[in-house]
Amino acid sequence: MSADNAVDAVSSGGGRSRLLLRGADFRRLGRAALLGPGSGRGRVTDAIEHVTKVHRAQHPGADIDILRRAYVLAESSHRGQMRKSGEPYITHPLAVTLILAELGAETTTLTASLLHDTVEDTDVTLDQVGEEFGEEVRYLVDGVTKLEKVDYGAAAEPETFRKMLVATGNDVRVMSIKLADRLHNMRTLGVMRPEKQARIAKVTRDVLIPLAERLGVQALKTELEDLVFAILHPEEYDRTRESIIEHAALPDPLAVVAEDVRAVLREAGIAAEVLVRPRHFVSVHRVRAKRGGMRPGSCDFGRILVLVGEDADCYAVLGELHTCFTPVIAEFKDFIAAPKFNLYQSLHTAIADGKGGIAEVLVRTRQMHRVAEAGVVALGNPYAASVAASPESAASGERVDPTQPGWLSRLLDWQRETPDSDAFWHTLRDELAQDREITVFSADGGTVGLPDGATCVDAAYALHGEAAHACVGSRVNGRLAPLGTALRDGDTLQLLMADGDSGDPHGYGPSPDWLEHARTPAARIAITRWLDAHPGAAHAEDEPAAPAVRTAAAVTSRSADPVAETDPPGAGVRLARCCTPVPPDAVTGFAIRGGTVAVHRSECPTAARMTAAGRAHVSVRWRHDTAASGYRATLLAEALGRPRLLADLTEVIATQGVGIVYAAVEPPQEHRVRHTYTVELPDAEALPALMRAMRAVPGVYDVYRAHRQVAAASPSGV
Repeated sequence: MSADNAVDAVSSGGGRSRLLLRGADFRRLGRAALLGPGSGRGRVTDAIEHVTKVHRAQHPGADIDILRRAYVLAESSHRGQMRKSGEPYITHPLAVTLILAELGAETTTLTASLLHDTVEDTDVTLDQVGEEFGEEVRYLVDGVTKLEKVDYGAAAEPETFRKMLVATGNDVRVMSIKLADRLHNMRTLGVMRPEKQARIAKVTRDVLIPLAERLGVQALKTELEDLVFAILHPEEYDRTRESIIEHAALPDPLAVVAEDVRAVLREAGIAAEVLVRPRHFVSVHRVRAKRGGMRPGSCDFGRILVLVGEDADCYAVLGELHTCFTPVIAEFKDFIAAPKFNLYQSLHTAIADGKGGIAEVLVRTRQMHRVAEAGVVALGNPYAASVAASPESAASGERVDPTQPGWLSRLLDWQRETPDSDAFWHTLRDELAQDREITVFSADGGTVGLPDGATCVDAAYALHGEAAHACVGSRVNGRLAPLGTALRDGDTLQLLMADGDSGDPHGYGPSPDWLEHARTPAARIAITRWLDAHPGAAHAEDEPAAPAVRTAAAVTSRSADPVAETDPPGAGVRLARCCTPVPPDAVTGFAIRGGTVAVHRSECPTAARMTAAGRAHVSVRWRHDTAASGYRATLLAEALGRPRLLADLTEVIATQGVGIVYAAVEPPQEHRVRHTYTVELPDAEALPALMRAMRAVPGVYDVYRAHRQVAAASPSGV
């Protein structure tokens, strides 16, 4: 099925009605354009008059003269050129301009859209465009002008998209014009060979549709999806079309639900417009796929749309719906309090229709609806100070520009680091294939937008660029987490950074494992570049882990065990090495060989196992002369690995007047290390101060008492 036929089927099959190109016959107007301009007002054809009428309906004070002048230049430049469909070429820029006018684009965008092919396909130059229409129009026309295949060969298409992305980074209206241009081309794609239709449809699917989604231009995105669906999946398209036609011949249960909703809102005194909004073809197909290929239910061919005046009215409507109908709570989503990254705001809910059907309901203000349909196009010029400061924008709480910072900033960052056209093209498609963005909060209160599935590694590079090489750990929602942890929308992230030069191959830097955790191109490119510059660091990761490091630094002579008493007294007492109890710890005892009583801390896992095995407890207590020296304790220090950490910890311990009997360092894992120290305390009261001092060492995030057997014993048997 051709794209043209597919469009006809969409408009006749009960799907979402097309908003665009309903008021003008471009075949007739194109023929009229070939006759050339006349004199005075008659020099402007009916075609541009229709565009100006649509534009004035949404922008009453717009300067129409500049559109007429742009049309005259475009018509005279393209005169004699024909499209492959046989129509005069001027019909294409007229159609693109009308698409944007219907969406509410401002005058500068429409002027550039009329001229968008003049520099590419005629003798008009960018300088001429700039002199006649100003630098803004010149920039927009340049942004959508394709690069010559003669100059770039097979790289022309990816490099053209790179050029458009860079231009969009400075003015998002460039991509708006490109999307409207592609929509009209897709509508008239039926004249192309089937293989060319498929190639263009695949690029549209992989690149243009995701960009339309990110820019919030749902009116263009949904029609592009249907046109691509018809070309790439004709059998599924035909099956979906048949379902829509069958449904259209039957009474629509959503119409009944909509009337019930109107009655409820009238009774509640809420002024609202209630509409039944048919699903487009791809949406119906997705419902079928969700149901395992079964035909969608009678309520699945559309949704109820409720339009109100103010944000507060949205929640009032929601309250009435959930009070007067049976809500499906699992379907409720609030995109007003938490807008999507592409400007979309709405309340989503679902209610039972009383006959076994579930009706989905969208509730939004009329302004939200305009933005939901047109996205960034509805913003007008998002860079004009008057727009940014407009009371309407401030009152609605809408973000002025959804592209900075966020997904577009990421694309612009990594494209600079990807000079190879093939690598750029494949990476662009991979990046755009991730169709959802999450927002992560940093510890300082800022936010960063990341693609769904991004990890702490991705967040580190998004926040710090190449300085993220020095990242050695992370906390997610206050808890330590591996750098490979996948982040969720709304998570709070604290990145733990090492001091020193991350460029030193003997210091900090990313490991090859980070590549497995990186989901964003920016992170992968930065990590790969660092590993290529430090090949020794990559090889070091492949070596077997070194055994635990042991030191006998500051080993003191062992004095007698501090004395605990048994009840009845007289038995020998030995403090257990697995938990190293120290007064005033709660303790318990167990008889061991030779009649000696082993004293354990009450929470010691070894004591719990002995109790579970049926071993009898022996009552023990600390002697009153607990100030005596000789208490030993085993402490574990969890830290972020760094040079001189062991030296700093042992120095702090010695400064506290505490002797180290045994120390061990376990091999690092993801830059985290654990040190084990058995220390001899001058008195029991020294332990809390020692633990506080160890926690104050840079890189140490926790110090705690041992609760399990130390992996390796010291030579002295401690």
